[in-house]
Amino acid sequence: MNAIFKLLPQAVWVASPADKAAVLEQLAARFAQVYQLDQSVVLEGMQEREALGSTGFGRSVALPHARIDGLARPVAAVMKLTSPVDFAAADGLPVDMVIGLLSPVNAGATHLHALAALSRLVRDEDMHRAMSEAGDPEMLYALLTNALDRDAA
Repeated sequence: MNAIFKLLPQAVWVASPADKAAVLEQLAARFAQVYQLDQSVVLEGMQEREALGSTGFGRSVALPHARIDGLARPVAAVMKLTSPVDFAAADGLPVDMVIGLLSPVNAGATHLHALAALSRLVRDEDMHRAMSEAGDPEMLYALLTNALDRDAA
């Protein structure tokens, strides 16, 4: 797996949040469950970052992220939405794919490198299409890990 951040299979799932707040709540809950983090700390960190400006990346993807205490390295989670949610993205499109990233407070450049790797993934036309068409979480996880491993090599 990519050395920049960790993505575990159980951190990739399909959900039906009603709005942006519910997306962040469900994302925080999954981060807490999978990576043994404090859900309220995760949610607060993502909400604080979101208050600075939308993490709606565009192309129907959001990249919520935060730096929090208690992590040894960056970790990711991916939520594929059954119905698009308004995320106030710059292109105005609602999101149907959410890729969350949490990094240690002192991660500095590592956090930026991880965000850059994720943004490259969603900017790649073939990868973006494949992610959108992935039929289940297992397919999406395999697709992401293969792409990230290839980029790391």
